[in-house]
Amino acid sequence: MRFAHTSITVADLERSLEFYTKVLGLEFERRRAIPENHAEIAFVRDPTSGARVELTYWEGKGRVEPGEQLDHLAFEVPDLDAFLATARARGVRVAKEPYRLAGGSGRIAFVLDPDEVWIELLERREPGG
Repeated sequence: MRFAHTSITVADLERSLEFYTKVLGLEFERRRAIPENHAEIAFVRDPTSGARVELTYWEGKGRVEPGEQLDHLAFEVPDLDAFLATARARGVRVAKEPYRLAGGSGRIAFVLDPDEVWIELLERREPGG
């Protein structure tokens, strides 16, 4: 497993992109709409460490209340089905079963940590896998 990114909910994507790139010096990576979730996301990356932040704007969300900013943490796993089987055996609750987003490159699923923080699992198969 490899840590992939942290996702935060933002009230204004343009304003947040300007802050993270111009104030904090992160580099813009990419941006895309996710119509089926009524959302738009943008990734920024720390040029030194490579750490990534996903900025998530939810259409119609309105005000983001304190404490709602953390959207999810994301980890890459080579075999999503095997990981979920092991997680279930350990009593982990699956919040969203594996699925694909339109335009996405692989399957994703979500599990909950003990405090119900959403954890995204991105299936990234090893070369030849």
